[in-house]
Amino acid sequence: MDDIRLCQGISELCDSYSGYLLDQWGVLHDGVKPYDGVMEALTELKARHKQIIVLSNSGKRAEDNARRMQALGFDLNLFDHIITSGELTWLGLKERKSGVFEGLGDKCLLISRGNDASFIDGLDLQIVSKAEDATFILVSGMDDPPKGRTVADLEPMLRVGVQKKLKMICANPDLQALIGASAHAGAGAVAKRYEEFGGVVRYIGKPFPPIFRHAQSLFKDVLPSTTVVIGDSLPQDIMGGVNCGLDTCLVATGVHAAAFRAVKGRDDCHKVLRALGTNFGVRPNFWIPKFHWGKVLLDRKNKRRKVKA
Repeated sequence: MDDIRLCQGISELCDSYSGYLLDQWGVLHDGVKPYDGVMEALTELKARHKQIIVLSNSGKRAEDNARRMQALGFDLNLFDHIITSGELTWLGLKERKSGVFEGLGDKCLLISRGNDASFIDGLDLQIVSKAEDATFILVSGMDDPPKGRTVADLEPMLRVGVQKKLKMICANPDLQALIGASAHAGAGAVAKRYEEFGGVVRYIGKPFPPIFRHAQSLFKDVLPSTTVVIGDSLPQDIMGGVNCGLDTCLVATGVHAAAFRAVKGRDDCHKVLRALGTNFGVRPNFWIPKFHWGKVLLDRKNKRRKVKA
């Protein structure tokens, strides 16, 4: 018997949860534009006094993500907080209180999207271009194909890092990055390759508990039992939520979209969910086709209207 509840939209979860931890890429937008129905769903949740936190494995800082979301058309007042793995990494490197960040030194070999070094602004770090000169490696993102560097291009540098026993800090554990309708290798793919070579990696972000605990601490009077994690990735969003004892909801957009493309009914959907659950070792409590309200509402003139889907 399938225990994953298939829902039409967020409206079916609304009565049960007060706190919402939402992934960004693959749930709210595809990196180019918001998904249809997202704005109305967020508005309906806020109208019901729900607390909404964006929880993203972005290698950029929270402020950078807020600006990006605003540029995509999002009203930032719809969110109570925006938390990124990049922000937690920056704070860790600034404070050096956690064992993860102790003893790294100040010479950083930075691997980022488009060689963007703005991530380390405000940190007492020196950027170096060779692993031979570094005291640690920081990976926050990867270039877009086909012109950017690939994981294979970075392998000689990674091998030197392993030989020097450099620790790697991964500010974005995602193996894939979603841009529009296409996906390419993410920062997590670089970190995985470094581990395969024998290197030591410290991951900051989902699915690891600290980022979820930090998010939960920012809610006001919201219990874990009334918190739901909504994401598009089983190994990141759903696994992280489950590991923290939180209820979870998988959307069929984003990284698993191809698996649901041929689904024609409930039986097909459950079959795909069983296969994905077997592959990734985790199952969500709920499934929705996309992040939208999915329910007929009454407008101010008391006329029935169909929420945009």
